[in-house]
Amino acid sequence: MAKKSTKKTAAKKTVKTVAAKKAPTKKVIAKKVAAKKAPAKKATKKTARAKTPAKKASSSASKGKVEKTTIIARVDVGFGNSLYLRGEGTGLSWDKGIPLENVGPYEWTFSTTQAKGDLTFKFLINDEMWAEGDNITVAKGGTSISSPVFAW
Repeated sequence: MAKKSTKKTAAKKTVKTVAAKKAPTKKVIAKKVAAKKAPAKKATKKTARAKTPAKKASSSASKGKVEKTTIIARVDVGFGNSLYLRGEGTGLSWDKGIPLENVGPYEWTFSTTQAKGDLTFKFLINDEMWAEGDNITVAKGGTSISSPVFAW
């Protein structure tokens, strides 16, 4: 086999100086990040106020409070019929009934702020047919929820 001769040659290095040419710049792409919302602050001026002494609870303060007495009946009285209320207490009578307001398919309601004490009552269909059972009593400012039963 024949030997190959390896000859090393020196490579010429040339250095060029270019003053006018700029080095290429690397483009940087900014990442998109969702901005966080700062908590909303109300722009209100704070003003100094003179402190007033706290009022003591008295019986006169409770007299101004309006108490609402509510009676709710959950019953199906049949299509075209109405539910009435008779009893004793502010605005009620055992002789003539007060119609209840129909607020849903099977819900009737009566409310008053005029009650001076407890209300005792009973339900009637069309102010003629009495509900079965005892009379019902609700305290002033209270709520009574009933499901009256009628003998058809």
